Amino acid sequence: MDEITVKVIIEASVENVWKLWVDPKDIIQWNNASDDWHTTNADNDLREGGSFNFRMEAKDGSMGFDFGGVYEKVITNGQIDYIIGDGRKVKILFYSTGNKTEVIETFEAESTQSIELQKSGWQAILNNFKKYAELNKP
Repeated sequence: MDEITVKVIIEASVENVWKLWVDPKDIIQWNNASDDWHTTNADNDLREGGSFNFRMEAKDGSMGFDFGGVYEKVITNGQIDYIIGDGRKVKILFYSTGNKTEVIETFEAESTQSIELQKSGWQAILNNFKKYAELNKP
């Protein structure tokens, strides 16, 4: 199975980046790939064996889906590994470089969409997170 990696450097501390990444109140603010989509609900039990479910919908109501999975590994301010509901694995690494944080997300590709489309979609969400995190520094 192909793996895809997306990454971003955020002008914020790893502690702040982590908090904004995992708090459901924040997730619904940044978890979308484009302005015509949004996350209407986020449940997040961030612990090994815990699960998450994010409801993503088109703002015009034309479609939506649940994105969820189970956490395999959680290291606060450092790493999150999970398995998506369809069995694919995702690893997210958080690297602190002083007042900046690099977030690197690697995921197993699915077979119905092109690698380029999957990469651009996940990168768009990560870019949206960067914008949100940099605007919501303490």
